[in-house]
Amino acid sequence: MLNVVSAVLVLGLLGAVFGALLAVASKIFEVKKDPREEAVLSKLAGANCGGCGYPGCAGCAAAIVAGDAPVTACAPAGPDAAAAIAQIMGKVACVGERETAFVRCNGGTAAVRRFEYVGIADCTAAEKVAGGPVECAWGCLGFGSCVKACQFGAMSIGPNGVAVVDESKCTDCMACAAACPRKLIVSVPVSKKVRVMCLNQEKGKAAMTVCENSCIGCGLCEKECKKDAIHVVNGIASIDYAKCVNCKLCTKVCPRDAITPVATPEEKEKYKEIKKRQAEAAKQKAAAAKK
Repeated sequence: MLNVVSAVLVLGLLGAVFGALLAVASKIFEVKKDPREEAVLSKLAGANCGGCGYPGCAGCAAAIVAGDAPVTACAPAGPDAAAAIAQIMGKVACVGERETAFVRCNGGTAAVRRFEYVGIADCTAAEKVAGGPVECAWGCLGFGSCVKACQFGAMSIGPNGVAVVDESKCTDCMACAAACPRKLIVSVPVSKKVRVMCLNQEKGKAAMTVCENSCIGCGLCEKECKKDAIHVVNGIASIDYAKCVNCKLCTKVCPRDAITPVATPEEKEKYKEIKKRQAEAAKQKAAAAKK
């Protein structure tokens, strides 16, 4: 019995000694935490989506306080939160227009399929099987990796088999873009509705043979734009949103309906008539000038 009591006393004494040592060590080696971190963390979205590039919201808050990330690092938190964080940090938040994710593909059921994929419903997994079941190397695979990555319910697979974005729910965290193995998802200003729905860099026949809706790099949109806002770069039309005014002229001349909003046949015919009258007027004016 005495041995048991002695053992208990020894263990208790050792526990007390080690506890005291740990308490002293925690004070000596304590890492001082900037109180602003908690304040900044309280203003973040709290989704831990990783869209900022840091390990969760706590990592983002620490990076902002350390000066390694801007006060606007958390896109899901929105401009009001960025302004509040800027106030905490004693800075001014340069908040621009809200942006949204956009999927640059209009293929889906219009794209040629190489084979029927049967396996894990994941785009990366499908991509690893002989380069994926879609003939277009830039086409949406439609297995929803982006949908699974979105924590805000803003992504879904549309009726044509291509991922689409619900702009009313999108926070522009771009977690969907990181999940897309073909890098089809980009960030665009919400107010700019004119968007190229294709990323196929092949030209002419090569693009046409893999998808009914592909851009063929013809350059008609580039010639028609009065603001020099759209150019064919690497075989694909690309919009400079700093210059785009949403005039939609490029959508009316695109022969492949690869630019949204897609013009109706009636709109296209009406525009052709306008162009025809303008050409005739210019011809008459030139003839009159020669007399």
